[in-house]
Amino acid sequence: MMDLALFFQMAVKMGTPLLFGTLGGILNEKVGHLNLGIEGMMLLGASFGFSAAYYSGSPFLAMLVAGIAGGIGALIYGIITVTLRGNQTVTGFALTIFGTGVANFAGKSLSNLILPNEFISSISVHEIPLLSKVPFLGTVLFTQSYYVYIALIVSVLLYIYMNKTRPGLSMRMVGEDPAVADASGINVTLYKYVHIVIGGFLCGLGGAYLSLVFVPRWQDNITAGMGWISVALVIFSRWNPLYAILGAYFFGMLRGISFKFQGTSLSIFGSSFSISSQILDMLPYIMTICVLVFTMLSKKLENQAPRSIGRPYFREER
Repeated sequence: MMDLALFFQMAVKMGTPLLFGTLGGILNEKVGHLNLGIEGMMLLGASFGFSAAYYSGSPFLAMLVAGIAGGIGALIYGIITVTLRGNQTVTGFALTIFGTGVANFAGKSLSNLILPNEFISSISVHEIPLLSKVPFLGTVLFTQSYYVYIALIVSVLLYIYMNKTRPGLSMRMVGEDPAVADASGINVTLYKYVHIVIGGFLCGLGGAYLSLVFVPRWQDNITAGMGWISVALVIFSRWNPLYAILGAYFFGMLRGISFKFQGTSLSIFGSSFSISSQILDMLPYIMTICVLVFTMLSKKLENQAPRSIGRPYFREER
């Protein structure tokens, strides 16, 4: 039972950056913008967050810088797609290429750096009193880094904001029909910019988790495709922050399997063989394809993307 709890604890750790990226993607798509630049924003957050952590030694400042780096990437995306009404798909791809290039360029001076032990201990695993003693769940959920707790809190707050508040309703209206929202007195451009930038901020935090907590050191392409999985998880979660928690941890479990069983030999009918590490690494991406296929086959209205997604809004065309 303890081994199983530790495995799921690893799944939560590996799912946390996916959760941040998915939440950022949900905010973007809920205002009608398909942002395929999640990978780039996560890499920006990972590199700049690591640099801030090394030179300042402050966990708060490192997270803030990481979020701002992701937010700046999102702001560039917003200027092109909201103000200039550029193609969202192409701009998202360009943002990923831009973020990867900037992060790898900045990472040349970071690859030999090691974070101070005081910083690592301050941001690593912390037990929540009493809750950490609960059998199984105490190990899985309540013996984690502060980053994990922040991700869970943000998910719940975003759900409440989207479904229980007036600004959240306005945000969803902008994503469904910006012309109607504009006619209702909602500042469509402001709503788009605010949610796109906040979404980028969250993506930056997801990337920083990898370089500050999970590794913790800088590696080129440290996200290893997590941003692309987050794009699929936005659809898998049905644009619901609470479902995003389950989806992110499920995919974290798939990534954990590749670590757990890498190099493990299996014996079937007297024959011993080992599963290739490349096949195990493929599991999250195979499941991503399956998720997209099954989700898109659903005809339920609540499972569909916001109606205005991918279409630039021009007020004079109302």
